[in-house]
Amino acid sequence: MEPPKGFLPSLWNFICFLPYFTGLLLLGIVKGIIFCPLVCLIMTIGNSAIILGLLLPQGFWTYSCILRAKQLGPVLKLVICIFIPAILILWPVVGIAGSILGGALYGFLSPIFATFDAVGEGKTNVFSHCFYDGTWSTVKGSCTVVRDFWDVSSHSYLSIMKDLRDKEVSDGKYYEIRLLYLPGAIIAAVLGMIVDVPMISVIALCKSFYMLFKGWHRLFHDLVGREGPFLETICVPFAGLAILLWPLAVVGSVLGSMAASIFLGAYAGVVVYQESSFWFGLCYIIASVSIYDEYSNDILDMPEGSCFPRPQYRKKAEMSQTGSPEFSSHGSSKNPPSRTVSLKNRIDVKPLELLHGLFKECQRHGENMVRDGIITVKDIEDTKPNSGSKVVSIGLPAYCLLQALLRSAKMNSPGIMLMDNVTEITSSNRPKDAFFEWFLNPFLVMKDQIKAQNLSEEEEDYLGKLVLFCGDHERLKSSGTGSPPESERKQAELDGLARRLQGITKSISRYPTFRRHFDNLVGNLSEDLAKKNGAKTMQRSQSALARFQRSFKRKTSYNGSDQESISVTTRDVDVV
Repeated sequence: MEPPKGFLPSLWNFICFLPYFTGLLLLGIVKGIIFCPLVCLIMTIGNSAIILGLLLPQGFWTYSCILRAKQLGPVLKLVICIFIPAILILWPVVGIAGSILGGALYGFLSPIFATFDAVGEGKTNVFSHCFYDGTWSTVKGSCTVVRDFWDVSSHSYLSIMKDLRDKEVSDGKYYEIRLLYLPGAIIAAVLGMIVDVPMISVIALCKSFYMLFKGWHRLFHDLVGREGPFLETICVPFAGLAILLWPLAVVGSVLGSMAASIFLGAYAGVVVYQESSFWFGLCYIIASVSIYDEYSNDILDMPEGSCFPRPQYRKKAEMSQTGSPEFSSHGSSKNPPSRTVSLKNRIDVKPLELLHGLFKECQRHGENMVRDGIITVKDIEDTKPNSGSKVVSIGLPAYCLLQALLRSAKMNSPGIMLMDNVTEITSSNRPKDAFFEWFLNPFLVMKDQIKAQNLSEEEEDYLGKLVLFCGDHERLKSSGTGSPPESERKQAELDGLARRLQGITKSISRYPTFRRHFDNLVGNLSEDLAKKNGAKTMQRSQSALARFQRSFKRKTSYNGSDQESISVTTRDVDVV
């Protein structure tokens, strides 16, 4: 849809749009008011029950893992164990308060956004969807949030602590606290919070007025001219809602700055401990104000630099990507990054789409492996917690990721070619979450390593089964896979590649929505396995029935019987 040109057409379009937008907003608010209490109640009760119910088991498990961790020194263990009770006391307060606030916001805002989304381009039955969308889906979404929170609390956290407990130390070195610098670090952290919290709060409050009016000016300018976020028709309702909610965004940014100033100031203790110098900690306390000021200027498109001093707080000045020292208090980059994002370069790959694609591939490969007998009943049963086998829980997702790497290497893709052989994820279109930043670069490195290996088909099959069976050489032999490479070096490289891929997959399995999708996958594979076994059982029954009928006919013919033919059914041979 092309935006109108000229002031009068733009003004008339704006006047016609206002009643339409206001009606949808009021309808969404009404639905939000109705469902907000219910959704807030579901999330608060569900999450609170999980927090309180798992508090003692998690506390016991935490103490057990910390005390048995080999990579932690005795003094560090003692300090951590001293602070664990404080964390156990604060966790229910923070968790329950966050559940109440999150449930209220989700229950109120989700129906509003769903109401606007119901009138997007390509939607049918718009009138009915305006009233229905965001009602039952919001209730189901709140239950899903509780389910994912349970998975994180009961699975992800326990898995992380288990890895901490079981991880071996390298070269006999373990983490330890230098008690000599601990008092200075604590004093510097306290001083940092005392200085930075009020200073950064004042800076944030002063700049909030500029942020408020600059944001409104830009949004109203785009609304009248149908530019920026108002260029796309589907984005118009959300961008219009952004005008009304912009003050809340400003207030949230100020509160977020105040909360961040606590950690920013407390980081002075880390600097003192790392640099073994109390003086560098004091320098950081002063420099942190300048760091925040420069960062906020960049976000608000204000003049670069800061009026606050920025002394050096590291023994070795941090180097930027261009090789120049970190910015001084009045320094600036000659080529600053772009502060605007073009709609043409918007992110098309969504995190949940990647996860759904992964499990679709797991479903497809899993069905084939069940049919071929590679995945057995024992593998399905061992997906339960505390089981020994990881073929389905770790091996199958890692196998699917390996296929994507092999496919990308063969196609000379600069990124990772996804399962549809059309979508390619690169550094430019990846989800801008730190979670995906942790995994994309290692995948790109592994893809280049696979490409450099120039694997044959037998070696690819061997590597795939090595990843699937998690290094179980007995299963490798029984599966009839290709023989391992003759070169010991190449064998070691493939083993290391398989272990790294399994380790990354294990980290991905701790993602909040992973466990829910994994349970669905296990259920589908169990059904496929039951159908397969049922088909084999029926085939064996039919074969036994045929043999019984032939034997019965032979016996009757030997006796010279001219009796009436006897009908034999499967019920007669159930015992077979």
